[in-house]
Amino acid sequence: MDKKVSGSVINRLPRYYRHLTDLLESGTERISSKELSKRMGVTASQIRQDLNCFGGFGQQGYGYNVEYLQKEIAKILGLDQGYTAVMVGAGNMGRTFATNTKFESRGFKLIGIFDNSDKVIGTTINGMKVLDYADIKSFIEKNKPQMAILTVPKAAIHSVAEELISYGITAFMNFSYTELPETEGIIVENVHLSDSLMRLSYKLLEKNESKANGSKDNKENNEDEGDGIENGD
Repeated sequence: MDKKVSGSVINRLPRYYRHLTDLLESGTERISSKELSKRMGVTASQIRQDLNCFGGFGQQGYGYNVEYLQKEIAKILGLDQGYTAVMVGAGNMGRTFATNTKFESRGFKLIGIFDNSDKVIGTTINGMKVLDYADIKSFIEKNKPQMAILTVPKAAIHSVAEELISYGITAFMNFSYTELPETEGIIVENVHLSDSLMRLSYKLLEKNESKANGSKDNKENNEDEGDGIENGD
C-alpha cells in the first residue's frame, strides 16, 4: 500500500467485508455502489472513494463482482494471513466471545484458552479445553501465536499484558473495562461494549428531544393560527 489510508476508511472496511459475505451467501454475484449504499447506509460516492484508495475494483456499467471484492478486502485487512490467537480469561465474557465468534472467517484461528481458576481449568468452550494460565509461557513458545484476546478483570489487565509481551505477543484485543495503551511495537484494540450503550443512550436522548421540540413547535404554530382566527373575527 503506497499511501496512507485514513482511519475512518479502515474502520469501514470490516462493514464492507461483512455485507459482501452476506451477499455471497445469498447467491448475489454483482452489485452496484448504489445498491451497496442502500444496504450499508452510506452514500455510493463514499463507497467509491473508499475503494478507490485501494484501486477501485469496479467496472463502469457493471458494478462490483461480489466474490472478487470480498476477497480483495480480505487481503487488505490481512484476513488471508492465517494469524493465530490465544484467549486469557474464560469467565462469562470469554466464554460468550469464544462460543459466538467465527474466528477463522475473520482471519484468526483461536488455538488456546487459558484461565487461572480451578473451577474453569479443564472445562471446554466450543470444543476447546481451557488450559492452566501457569502453562501459557511454554504454549506461546511452542505455538507462537501473534495475538491475545484478554477478557480478564480490570485489576489484572496490565500485569497480564506485560507478561504476555515478554513472551512474544505483539497484538491485543482488550475487553477489560480499562484502556490498555499502545507502546512501540505493540498493537492494541480496546473494546468497550459500554461505550456502544452510551452512544445508544445519546441517540435516544437526541431523538426524544427532537420529538419534544417538534411537538412544542406544532403547539406554538397552532396557537398562532388560533390567534389569527380570533383577530379575523
